[in-house]
Amino acid sequence: MKAIRIEHPGQGYGLAVAEIERPSPAPGEVLIRVAAAGLNRADLAQAMGMYPPPPGAPETLGMEVSGEVAALGDGVRSCEIGDAVCALIPGGGYAEYATASALCVLPVPNGVSVVDAAALPEAHFTVWTNLIDSARLKPGESVLIHGGSSGVGTAAIQLCAARGHRVFTTAGSADKCAACERLGAATAINYRQTDFVEVVRAETEGRGVDVVLDMVGGDYIQRNMSAAAPWGRIANIAYQSGMSATVNFAPMLMKRLSLLATTLRSRTLAEKGAIRDALLRDVWPLIEAGKIKPVIDRLFPLADAQAAHARMASSEHVGKILLTL
Repeated sequence: MKAIRIEHPGQGYGLAVAEIERPSPAPGEVLIRVAAAGLNRADLAQAMGMYPPPPGAPETLGMEVSGEVAALGDGVRSCEIGDAVCALIPGGGYAEYATASALCVLPVPNGVSVVDAAALPEAHFTVWTNLIDSARLKPGESVLIHGGSSGVGTAAIQLCAARGHRVFTTAGSADKCAACERLGAATAINYRQTDFVEVVRAETEGRGVDVVLDMVGGDYIQRNMSAAAPWGRIANIAYQSGMSATVNFAPMLMKRLSLLATTLRSRTLAEKGAIRDALLRDVWPLIEAGKIKPVIDRLFPLADAQAAHARMASSEHVGKILLTL
């Protein structure tokens, strides 16, 4: 089958189409004939040699796919051959076929195309486990979502808005801020022009927000503490501006804050399965009701994976970038 191979991993990596062996589903797995694969920042990091796949995972890039079930491993009863599905996978998505644990497979929601469904798994698994499971976002609370125009950001804004939360978000241009507000953000802040801490504090009468979802890190670690309300929770999912910072922890003590950090890819199948069940119960109905939609920036054919990575590296995208087969 055709798949994308990483050539000379590192800063100047290349991506090329190669022929590799088609995988077979192990017990508890399904084989998916891939219609589309979603891009994630982790793919770029892996291609640069900075984020190796978990033990036993394919070396091929790609952590989420959509398509049609082509074969079932022993013991799988939750889906059937021919079902339209999307799935979170540990790797192998940039290919014509990919295997997924049945615990991480979701049906394509009604009203969503099988291609667009590739934009759903990674973002919604990430948003749910961080905002709901880890940060314990409660009804009536406010939230600050950094990187609002990213795949995770667009999913988080829509989920929080659909659940009735007041959403603040940051983005890097007026157009991106406008896109975030169309998705349901009450206040979108152009971080290149305005201090998000000042805006949040001014619009909450000095109280701050209850939960912060951050993928930036660096000096945002301190600034998030300033933007947080008493008993606030700050969840970090990435550190795009750096993992090191000089931090004054006094605000954490005085405000009784919680600083959280999580990853998804290396979690157990049981943990991922629990998140899948929550999405199917609480998020998929919102998608089918039209309250949450996959936000697609651009589609690239599989052979143009290099151009798709360049698009993501430029940070000009709004929503998800997909590879189609």
